[in-house]
Amino acid sequence: MIPSIHDRGSETIGLISYLYGPGTKEEHIDPHLVAAFDPLTPDPGRDPKATYEQLQHLLDQPVTALPVGKRPEKHVWHLSVRAAPEDPVLSDEDWAAIARRMVATTGIAPDGDETACRWAAVRHADDHIHIIATLVRDDGRRPRLHNEARRAQTECRRIEVDYGLRRVPAGDGTAAKRPTSAERHKAEREGRDRTAREELRETVRRAVAGANSEEEFLDRLKSAGLLVRTKVLPSGDLQGYKVALPDDRNGDKEPVYYAGSTLAPDLSLPRIRKRFTTPTDTAAQPTALDPSGASAPARARYVAVQAADSALTSITSEDDNTAAAQLIGVGEVLDALAQTSPPSSRAELQAAARHFERASRSHIGAKNEEMYALRRAAGQIVHSGTALGRGPDGTATALILDVMILAVVAAARWHAARGHAQQAKAAQLAARHLRTAYQATAAGPLATLRAHGERLPAPNRRRHAAMVRAALPHLADRLQAEPGWDGLTAVLDQAEHDGHDTAVLLAKAAAQRELDSADSASDVLVWRLHHLGYITTPPGRSKPTPAAVPAVATAPRQEVMRSRRL
Repeated sequence: MIPSIHDRGSETIGLISYLYGPGTKEEHIDPHLVAAFDPLTPDPGRDPKATYEQLQHLLDQPVTALPVGKRPEKHVWHLSVRAAPEDPVLSDEDWAAIARRMVATTGIAPDGDETACRWAAVRHADDHIHIIATLVRDDGRRPRLHNEARRAQTECRRIEVDYGLRRVPAGDGTAAKRPTSAERHKAEREGRDRTAREELRETVRRAVAGANSEEEFLDRLKSAGLLVRTKVLPSGDLQGYKVALPDDRNGDKEPVYYAGSTLAPDLSLPRIRKRFTTPTDTAAQPTALDPSGASAPARARYVAVQAADSALTSITSEDDNTAAAQLIGVGEVLDALAQTSPPSSRAELQAAARHFERASRSHIGAKNEEMYALRRAAGQIVHSGTALGRGPDGTATALILDVMILAVVAAARWHAARGHAQQAKAAQLAARHLRTAYQATAAGPLATLRAHGERLPAPNRRRHAAMVRAALPHLADRLQAEPGWDGLTAVLDQAEHDGHDTAVLLAKAAAQRELDSADSASDVLVWRLHHLGYITTPPGRSKPTPAAVPAVATAPRQEVMRSRRL
């Protein structure tokens, strides 16, 4: 059961007209009163003699009794309470009881308070009610509504238990504000797929990804086509910012601006500023590989692989503050990939980044310097431009997506272990979209790699098969029977050509994690060998470069194979 407290209004009659009217799409059926502050409250839905004006006058009496100068400008309070689609249809009596519980818990009409605010609950659909109240009590005072949204959520969790309804994961107050009904209706009227608030939040989040300074962040907002306003302190320091879509206008034809903090808790300028923290010692941070012939997008993705692999270790460690920072960094890398990946995977990556945005926030404080490597990688991805869907770009994109799947799955488990139900679910949804993006990206490079393995001379193939049987006797038969065997052979042949001890590399790759439940153990080993081939330098030789590998495709590691069945 979901409670939603809507923006306060100034006209009671307007909201009453909407609640009892046909709805924007004729969706309101049999509007009627289910409960009110007074059993004798007129019901325009069922009583033909009752009017909207009578109900409005009754609710507004405490407001109009005040001197004009003391009346609150926005005195109309509006709460909707909605059941889940799979919940049973509740009776009017059930909804009446729920309405009384909601006005009591929020402070509108506490139990036993004879001079509380006036309110009425209207039902115009099977699955929800609307509660309208006026924010002046009968004794002329204002109600105490501190944290009413959180209290409403808590009461809904109790109602779910009492009525046997679907249990909605409890929130922790770190979610972004949902669009209001007015914003949704406006988007529908204007033919927009999303509200201005949602579009702005995504655009601002992408502008943050990998930005090194306030100036770069603001420049990105303007380059994205947003209208930007800033507030500067007398000292000259920037205090805050607001953004608007150029074509989103109010009734006076003026742009509708949103402050960053109203888009999401972590998009306020002070919170964004914290991300610019740079470690005092950056020597240990990943450095860009410079493979001969590789494109800038491919190089940026290889850097991101190193940073994400390191973050994966941090997320599974016992340092929650470091893990929280890495989750923010993972979100920025996803935002960077969503902007720069090939069209074949871009929509899925945008959906993954949109879902993971919720998983990047919790009440656990982040060690901001710990996200530096991922933020640096995100910045390089953005600055490198759009990657192609083939060749080294496709291989590098598949490689980073593989690691990101593991990082997002680890994030889901991290949140679940700490009771962050909403964040855990968001990470799981992000992982689904990432897997789809990976499959679209890796199919071509994987086919190319297998074709390369098939063309190897017979002596090379026999030599690699013998090595695999000696290094992994318990897996040899299975590996050679899989479709991915030719791709594994191709990677082993290239590793040998580059001077690696393939038996050592293969044993190290197999020992990283178990392989028994993998859909394709050979594909898993292809990814592991490909990665190990770049971070393990053969004695006496310079580090091999990705350009030497013929369009190597990545494959999900073991955790991803298991997570596909979640």
